[in-house]
Amino acid sequence: MYLRKLQLKDAPLMLEWMHDESVVQDLHINFKSKTLSDCEEFIKNNQSFTENVNLAIASDEDEYMGTVSLKHIDKKNSSAEFAITVRKEAMGRGYSWFGMTAIIEKAFSEYGLESVYWCVSRKNNRAVRFYDKHSFHEAIDIAPEILNRYSDEDDLKWYSALRGDIFENRDTVVGCKIVHIKTIPTVGAGELSFYEANHDIDFEIKRQYYISKVPEGIRRGFHAHKELKQLLFCPYGRIQLILENELGREEIELSDPSIGVVIDRPTWREMLWLQKDSVLCVAASEYYEVEDYIRDYNEFKKYIKKEN
Repeated sequence: MYLRKLQLKDAPLMLEWMHDESVVQDLHINFKSKTLSDCEEFIKNNQSFTENVNLAIASDEDEYMGTVSLKHIDKKNSSAEFAITVRKEAMGRGYSWFGMTAIIEKAFSEYGLESVYWCVSRKNNRAVRFYDKHSFHEAIDIAPEILNRYSDEDDLKWYSALRGDIFENRDTVVGCKIVHIKTIPTVGAGELSFYEANHDIDFEIKRQYYISKVPEGIRRGFHAHKELKQLLFCPYGRIQLILENELGREEIELSDPSIGVVIDRPTWREMLWLQKDSVLCVAASEYYEVEDYIRDYNEFKKYIKKEN
């Protein structure tokens, strides 16, 4: 997936989400009144960027999946308003997170801004959960000129991202350690990465396996282990790892071959392929034992409740 300029071929798919009640029900604008001509006109008017930047989030096959924007770019105050909408088909597949982080990083690196802000209705539970899960700052002191744009709305929750924020700068995912696999670069000849049992990871390795040739958008996993410990990493491509245990539910994108996650407690896991043919490698502490698996989500919830 990547960002690109909007194209006229995107208009029908843009109109699709505008008329999808499940997408627009909590948005500020009445998109349901928009027509195909409105979409085409919007695209034509957004080929050059001044105060606003509107870009398409596209799949690897160049299919339009949504629009991400920087609005009201204010060079004087070094700020802009962020907005994003994705098609229903794109939800839960990593497009929202990719589009958001890509446009915010662009705001800081290309446009020299210091902060990006946005708001959502507190009734929009899906959006609030998304932003809270990723620990974005809740903004309190919003400038009056910005608040005036939303004077006819109440019960809004404001967020901001600041220059210097690193979106995945953390050591754990729901208590599971993020590890940096030792990597030795060679000028002009790539990198060598390696890890050693009981040194780099705190268990003996009895089994290793990998998952490959998976199409984009496919989810795998849907299980937990009672005792098994595992190291998961992605040597090629991009995979979203969603983990849940007694500490909550979090996700991390595996796209750097030198970054892995050690799952050493009963943890439900799902893996979403963000890029086709991505490879997931796993080093496990035990041989395959079917009795160690928990494949039913409700059974898993009961198990961790009992254990904790």
